[in-house]
Order: sequence, then structure tokens, then C-alpha cells
Amino acid sequence: MENMGTECRDEPQTDFIYCCGAITEVLKFGSCQLNSGHKVLFLIIPGNPGVVGFYRTFMQTLHSMFGYRHPVWAVSHAGHCAPPDSMDMVEDASSATDRDVFGLNGQIEHKLAFLREHVPRDTNLVLVGHSIGCYIILDMMKRDPELKVLKAVLLFPTIERMAETPQGKVMTPVLCHMRYVAYLPLFLLSLLPEGFKSSLIKLVFGGIPSLDHTVVQPTVSLLSGDCAANAMYMGGQEMRKVLERDDVTIKKNLEKTTGVPYSIIMKSNRTSQKEISDCVKTGSATPSSWMQGDKSPKWWWNGSEEF
Repeated sequence: MENMGTECRDEPQTDFIYCCGAITEVLKFGSCQLNSGHKVLFLIIPGNPGVVGFYRTFMQTLHSMFGYRHPVWAVSHAGHCAPPDSMDMVEDASSATDRDVFGLNGQIEHKLAFLREHVPRDTNLVLVGHSIGCYIILDMMKRDPELKVLKAVLLFPTIERMAETPQGKVMTPVLCHMRYVAYLPLFLLSLLPEGFKSSLIKLVFGGIPSLDHTVVQPTVSLLSGDCAANAMYMGGQEMRKVLERDDVTIKKNLEKTTGVPYSIIMKSNRTSQKEISDCVKTGSATPSSWMQGDKSPKWWWNGSEEF
């Protein structure tokens, strides 16, 4: 039986591991080791930058919302964390280069490898993706249909035509053709004392009244140089590779025979603001323009659901 919440109320644990040969940070609320008694794992797949510290407050809220019954983990993207002094960014530089572990495809394989190595196969997964993390989740389910995904929750999904968005039109030339220009100022920033970088970030974020101050330290770690460079490299591949939405995978997983719906809110270039508004009002997860019939699950989740 799962522990119903004794050790689960403790402070979260942070582990640094090598996965696919690259440094990886894992933030864990609740049980830090899984066994056959753990029926459900919430796993956060981050956006870009894939820094797990950005999700700390969200994870803490999610953990408490379900009565501390289920562990909530977040796995960073490969190379999107500053390694501790005893570790390097990669175990084997040539192997990491050959596998392109810091690229978009490499990051997808990185998440599948993490599940194989650290999560028992019989564990039911609640995958929570943010931004490009949603794209990664869809591809994970496509590549490994046998994953025991109980729910897939896609938050602010970027799953198609990234380069065609207003921000994408600005960022594509920067990330694809000019990112090396940004490496010098990033390197210079990485040389600053940690306290000074922290003060600088607080100054930059000072105009945000609702700022969650737990994001300051993760932002400092992102300025280590290599982390930001890896995030920019991944971003350049996103602009080139995230093109057409994978409706086949989405529809296939909406109709899984488990009977437990996937929580998917889609906003894309082909989805009108009215459709998004209607989704929110009705609880429908999928815009009517590309899902026919009453096959759409509910996107909301009140936290009282049992697994």
C-alpha cells in the first residue's frame, strides 16, 4: 500500500543524476524511491528552459491538493541544470554529441530513458507538460504506446508551427542563426558572483507584483552559461521541427480504452479565440474545428478524483 502522507509532507528532495549521459536534475515531492506499492506518479515535463526549480510552488500545490498521497516529480531537460561540483555536464562528451542529447529528439529520448531507469513499469503516470513539454509528452506516447499513462495534462501547449507565431518570428533567426552571439554575454554573466546575479535578477523581476520568489535561485543557476546555451540550442531545433500538430497521436490517446480521459487544452493557429472560450465554458478539452462528435474529454480537474 502507498504511504498516505507521512514522509510526503517533508521538504522536497533534489537529485542530480546522469541520464543518457547528461546531467539531469530531479525535484521530488513525496516518496523519493518508487516501488510496486506506488500506484501513481505525477511527472512534470518542463518547458524550455527545462529548469525544475521553476515548478516548485506548482508541484507543492499539486502534492497537497491530492492529500500527499501521490509523489510529484519533475525531471529537468538534459543539460538544463548546473551540475554539482562532483559532476560534469556530460559523462562522455563524444557520446552526448553523437546522440544529440541536448536537441529536441534527444530530450524526448532522455525522458523515456528516465522512465525506464527510475520508474517501475507498472506505475500509472500522470504526465503534466508545460509548453514544449506538451510536445515531448505526445511524442513519448507515440514512441512508447505501452506507457501506463493515466492522464496527460498539457498546459499552454506549444505543439505546432512555433516559428510562425509572432514570438517565433522574432526568436527563430536569433536561435537558429545568431545564438553564438549570445554566448559571450552569457559567459560573462556566469563569471559574476552568485549574490550579485541574484540581486540582478530580483531587480529585473522587481516589476512583477505576483512574482514567486522561489524562481530566483533557479534563474541564477540558468545563468551558469552552459545551461542557457543548451536551452538556446534546443529552442533553435524547436523552431525548425515543431511544425504540424500530430492529430493522429492526440486522437488515438483521447480514445484510449482505459476510460480515463486525457486533459488537453489546445490553442493553435487553427483554433479561434471563440473556440478556446467555448472550451473553457463547457469543460471541453478539444476545439470543435478538429474533433468531431462528443469525444472530447473534460479539461478541468478538481483534485477530488481518485486513481
